[in-house]
Amino acid sequence: MKKKRFSRTLKAIAAIKEKDMLETPLYSDFEKDNLLATQPAILSVKDLSLALKQRVETDFKHVRVRGEISGFKRHTSGHSYFSLKDAETVLDAVCWRGTYLKAPLQDGLEVIATGRLTTYPGRSKYQIVIEQVEAAGEGALLKLLLERKARLQAEGLFSEKRPLPAFPKTIGIVTSPTGAVLHDILHRLQDRYPCHVLVWPTAVQGPGAAEQITAAIKGFNDLPHPQQPDVIIVARGGGSLEDLWCFNEENVVRAAAHSLIPLISAVGHETDTTLIDWAADLRAPTPTAAAELATPVLGGIALTLRQYVERLHNVISRQFDNDRMHLINLGRALPSPQQVMEQTMLRLDDWADRLWQAQTVWVNYQQQTLATLKARLRPPYDLLRNAEPQLAKLFDRLFDSQQRLLQRKQEHLLWQATSLEQNSYQRVLERGFCWVASQNQVVTRASFFNDHLTATLTLQFADGAVEVNTQVTNKAKPL
Repeated sequence: MKKKRFSRTLKAIAAIKEKDMLETPLYSDFEKDNLLATQPAILSVKDLSLALKQRVETDFKHVRVRGEISGFKRHTSGHSYFSLKDAETVLDAVCWRGTYLKAPLQDGLEVIATGRLTTYPGRSKYQIVIEQVEAAGEGALLKLLLERKARLQAEGLFSEKRPLPAFPKTIGIVTSPTGAVLHDILHRLQDRYPCHVLVWPTAVQGPGAAEQITAAIKGFNDLPHPQQPDVIIVARGGGSLEDLWCFNEENVVRAAAHSLIPLISAVGHETDTTLIDWAADLRAPTPTAAAELATPVLGGIALTLRQYVERLHNVISRQFDNDRMHLINLGRALPSPQQVMEQTMLRLDDWADRLWQAQTVWVNYQQQTLATLKARLRPPYDLLRNAEPQLAKLFDRLFDSQQRLLQRKQEHLLWQATSLEQNSYQRVLERGFCWVASQNQVVTRASFFNDHLTATLTLQFADGAVEVNTQVTNKAKPL
């Protein structure tokens, strides 16, 4: 309101001055000199900007503004830039990294911002530096919570649930080390099922709490496999929607949904519901109930084991009795061992006679087969005599092929020698050319003489070589 009244006052003063200048007649030179003497001093743009900055920061050093967040942008440095707007006006805003926020910054959220006004002389703009942000009402937070829940549910983060281990060896707890929640869980575990407990202390409210909880869940999952807990409990006592808001942050929900270790959410009382409850594998109404859901009762396990032992002993005893009676009955039905041996010996003698007869028949058959194969064999001398003409014919063909190959190679070699002779540099020298060299280096460019105005050259002709001394009178020009 102060800023609007100040702006309207400046506009009114400017209008009055403009009207007076239009209605006032021209001044005389003397009057002009006196008028200039009474006018204020001329200020530089920088001086005027600094004066305005000091005035604005003095008069509006603590203000509370209600408006809707628009154009939210988080810089890589961690600072946030956005605008607060209502139906008619827009106010630029900046929130430095590390500022305590009771509500998340998001486009479309109506908030109450507390801070101070300042100006930016480089662009003739003013803005509010926010020191604290809270939601304009619980309805806004609930709307944001429902929208985020619907979006994450559409991604499928709440669908997959992992079963809890029946007998966990190690339990990881993510909670505040100073609250009563941790003591309640440890006391309940000691009564029901004493086991190894790993505590990852984190803040459960205020700035940085969501980041610490996310880091704790990921930290348990990143531990080496023998050191990992079998189940994770994320616990906190009850509180308002703003107090529990860190458990509604998207990074916490995603860390809980992507955890490879089964996770139990024990945030708030039974009536409190946060997004981590939907992403967790199991929701406990209270932290104490989480300890009960994660572990069995040790006394009940011992009683159940004793009952199982008794049942197993009775079953084994009955089975032994049944097997003994069955064995006795089978023994009565068995024939005499002497009779079994006599039948076996008769069968063995019969098989031995049949085997001897079969062996004699097989040997005779093999002898007849060998005699037949022997009769079909031809003498080796006849085979060699029949193969000798064919071998001579193949030798003649090999000799002719070798002669033709040598003739082709000689013709190809002669052709290459003739080509080499025709393309020899001696032939080129005989046509009137010469070979120019300087210190055993061939001179092929006229630019050589640009760097050697005097030089000793060797000129190689077809009938010999001569040495000449040269002196360049004009440098070579490029073509």
